[in-house]
Amino acid sequence: MTRTTVPAWLRAMVRDAKRADNPALHALTAGRLAGYRLHTVCDGARCPNKGSCYSHGTATFLILGNTCTRSCAFCAVDHGRPPAVDPEEPRRLAAAVAEMGLTHVVVTSVTRDDLPDGGAGQFAAVINELRKLPGRPRVEVLTPDFRGAPAALATVLAAGPEVFAHNVETVPRLYLAVRPGAEYRRSVNLLAQAARTAKPGTEIKTGIMLGLGEEEAEVMAVLEDVRAAGVTMITLGQYLAPTGRHYPVQRYVPPAEFAKWAEVGRQMGFKSVAAGPLVRSSYHAGEFYREIHV
Repeated sequence: MTRTTVPAWLRAMVRDAKRADNPALHALTAGRLAGYRLHTVCDGARCPNKGSCYSHGTATFLILGNTCTRSCAFCAVDHGRPPAVDPEEPRRLAAAVAEMGLTHVVVTSVTRDDLPDGGAGQFAAVINELRKLPGRPRVEVLTPDFRGAPAALATVLAAGPEVFAHNVETVPRLYLAVRPGAEYRRSVNLLAQAARTAKPGTEIKTGIMLGLGEEEAEVMAVLEDVRAAGVTMITLGQYLAPTGRHYPVQRYVPPAEFAKWAEVGRQMGFKSVAAGPLVRSSYHAGEFYREIHV
């Protein structure tokens, strides 16, 4: 596959997002995370928004280690044999959240196909620890597919996160090349099960990357599928290859096209649609939640 040239406007956006607008708070955030021995998807996935998030004192927590059992072609997270589950991780994470003063906490994980429950118990333990904090911060979880196991999903939902998220990532045709080990229909079914069984008021969220070679009709079909499954919040962002070894970007989607998809999503009935080149599933997550819960 040929590689496309990053347009100047997108290079400028990425440069601005990476910049630490508040170096002191950026350093303080990084120091706190290191002090509590916590991983973040900001680092693990080489997110372009890290500078912006750290400079605002926020981060997306990555639990269950930083080594994934799968090897998706789009993802920068290391893959291989993960470490043993750390039973103290939920407590440390809650302590960090308290020190950082977060009111909306986003927790995701690597995929842990090596664990009987896929790591669902650790998600629940983290939520339960966060519930003990003064002010009870809102909790948004972004989980793997748990290989479609209903019991694993039930474990997470029973802990009562305000937002349950699982990303479909791309269109079905590209799964084998982009997301081996995952199955499109399994992911959609997981979202549908979450919508049916979550506690009343729980938002169901998913995310899609554009620029991987998908066609417009395919994106529309995915939006229709996840909306029918009960998804209420959706994000659409530009895929950026982490390194030259990852799946190459096929197209850089202009902002106007993202704006079009945002309008399509709103017309389809999603409560929240975040669409833009640097939109990521957890970027400004608290703000998008508050917009629909004013």
